[in-house]
Amino acid sequence: QKRRLHLAPPFLLDTYTPRYLLLSETDASKKRSAAYAHLAKCNLCPRKCGVNRYEKTGWCLIGEKAKVNVIAPHFGEEPCIQGHHGSGSVFFSMCNLRCVFCQNHDISHQRNGMDLTPEELGDWYIKLQDVGNVHNINLVTPEHVVPQVALSILHARSNGLRIPIIYNTSSYDSLESLELLDGLIDIYLPDFKVWSPSTSKRLLKADDYAATARESIKAMHAQVGDLCFTGDGIAKSGVLVRHLIMPGLEDESKEIMQWLAKEVSRDLFVNLMEQYRPAAHVGKVNTRKHGVNVEGDKKEERRYAEINRAVTNEEVETVRKAAEKAGLWRFCDPPRHDGFNI
Repeated sequence: QKRRLHLAPPFLLDTYTPRYLLLSETDASKKRSAAYAHLAKCNLCPRKCGVNRYEKTGWCLIGEKAKVNVIAPHFGEEPCIQGHHGSGSVFFSMCNLRCVFCQNHDISHQRNGMDLTPEELGDWYIKLQDVGNVHNINLVTPEHVVPQVALSILHARSNGLRIPIIYNTSSYDSLESLELLDGLIDIYLPDFKVWSPSTSKRLLKADDYAATARESIKAMHAQVGDLCFTGDGIAKSGVLVRHLIMPGLEDESKEIMQWLAKEVSRDLFVNLMEQYRPAAHVGKVNTRKHGVNVEGDKKEERRYAEINRAVTNEEVETVRKAAEKAGLWRFCDPPRHDGFNI
């Protein structure tokens, strides 16, 4: 007999049909037309470059085809996402942010990988499903290739795709982008990185990040609601918000937790992530600025020194308590037993 997972009824699904399978052919055709139009005059992220992606690239440096770095079953996600068979992850190259601490710098800041048409991309979803036996298709850093993603999902649904689609995003999305994705995405997996414009300008190179993330996460939640599971413990629909706790930024984390509980939902599923490490540009020697120590020797200055360390247990505990105080209660915690975390 199959072991079942007990969940509160509001978040427990008997069965689940992916949203893209419920789209009418008329709505699917409208989305195809909208995707082609957006590529011709790109406005599907807050950068709003307005370029014709068939002819040149904008801020993201990606044109008509999506550039994909890795496609494979992935076991580094939340237990309810990866399950026993893995999440069918598609890591897109490049990004519409320039986070100086990017934990996936080799993928998101470098144009590595293979160029795929939407049809080729959709065929990979089928392979992940049929050969990899994955629980879902997980689109990682897709904000700058939303038209290609929409077209790939519509292609794959016509060729036998039947598992949920996850949109794994930084939350630097436009409302036009999320409107195009409505009806195609089952699970939104947004980050909420920082709160203040000054911090986002310095660390993300986008001073409107927090305002955009707030707008985007509310729109995502309006589409799919709180995270729901089937009895096997695998998430099928809803929003799961990730927050990477960063050194010295506990006050911003508190603001984020309070906003999520007050403006989105107290039943929001939240993953407070502790694995921050100095990466990308953090901790590199600043070649433009050098000080002099007391002996008169040249002193090396490190870039972004304020975040050039791991987070402490005290910082993690402070953010967790702030989240609980705000009213949040659904967290991605390790299991309280010796079994598999699912």
